[in-house]
Amino acid sequence: MNLILNSLPGFAEALSTTERRFVGKDAPDQVRPFLSLWGRTEQTRLVCLPEIASELGLARVLIKDEGQRLGQGSFKSLGGAYALMVLFKQLLESHLNQKVQVPQLLSPTARDFARSVTVCCATDGNHGKSVAAGARLLGCRSVIFIHAGVSQTRAEAIGASEIVRVDGNYDQSVREAERVAAERGWLLVSDTSWPGYEEIPAIVGQGYTILAEEALRQTGEQGHGNPTHVFLQAGVGGFASSIAGYLAERLGRENLKVVIVEPDLAACLFESARAGELVSVTPTEPTIMAMLECYQPSLIAWRILEKLSSGFMTVTEQQAKQAVRRLADRVEEPIVAGESGAAGLAGLAAAASDGDMRAALGLSSDSRVLLINTETATDPASYTDIVGRAPAEVAAGRAENASA
Repeated sequence: MNLILNSLPGFAEALSTTERRFVGKDAPDQVRPFLSLWGRTEQTRLVCLPEIASELGLARVLIKDEGQRLGQGSFKSLGGAYALMVLFKQLLESHLNQKVQVPQLLSPTARDFARSVTVCCATDGNHGKSVAAGARLLGCRSVIFIHAGVSQTRAEAIGASEIVRVDGNYDQSVREAERVAAERGWLLVSDTSWPGYEEIPAIVGQGYTILAEEALRQTGEQGHGNPTHVFLQAGVGGFASSIAGYLAERLGRENLKVVIVEPDLAACLFESARAGELVSVTPTEPTIMAMLECYQPSLIAWRILEKLSSGFMTVTEQQAKQAVRRLADRVEEPIVAGESGAAGLAGLAAAASDGDMRAALGLSSDSRVLLINTETATDPASYTDIVGRAPAEVAAGRAENASA
């Protein structure tokens, strides 16, 4: 069974004061003022999947579709760009020796200062795209480090001032970005953390709480009731820990089961749960779930997930592909989801279809499950190969249904 129930010593411990500051009930209030700098603050849609709920014997399956978030193609636009804005505000206040209001970050004075700032990070694609977009908005220079496995299509979509390709995997690109940033005095905006580097990834994660707040509001508005389960895909765990933390604080942890889903080819959280402590895993071969291809967990994410996650599970390449097709082939409201974006659905389908896992996670005909499509088709060629249609064709089907 590709599921490990949480038996860690920290399970059910309360979140710390610092963790609640970044992912608790009030976290979205810290993020919201900065969203106005994008010039577009509309929420993404929450879609009910009744055919999947019926097939899996569940009361509700809902998916929050982040594929169109802020025009950036993924939920990551809420994290990296937001963190950069927060950090740039601090730098500008220090430079001017005075307080600065959020709208002033786009002022001529701020733009002049921004020319002296270079921001960098490592990425599989989406986080770097967010940081680069924030840098363009503010007027900073951005240097984004990518690893050998990032496709040229994903690299070109980042839109950075400069792209640096690093031999090796994601974790090696993280280390190289850290090294160069320290050497050149650049601002490093990483979404993963390690000892001594924790606050900035926490700010990145704080940005993601906006989508969790939206999801709860939409479930209420649509009359679905609060979720009883949430299946969250994970790379280093930053996204999963932020969403899990916010939902648990809002709903009460006793009312929600959190399940972490990873590719079986890059399951660093799953293996950490098995080992009983944070561990890294040895890379074998690349996964099509490219945005989840991480081999060392984020330190701050692990601290939260070991307290809140009911279980950790893995999915195969074929299960991810099947989930992508399921969402694309819907008659009503087809959803364009990349392989990483559909991983949560892949996990739910596997768990609900297996008697042992279903019982272990308390899935039943009364269960209301929340999923999050974290990205659109970030590699259109790969998506077309899986689905048999281009992303635009699938999206066009949604537009036709809406106008019918």
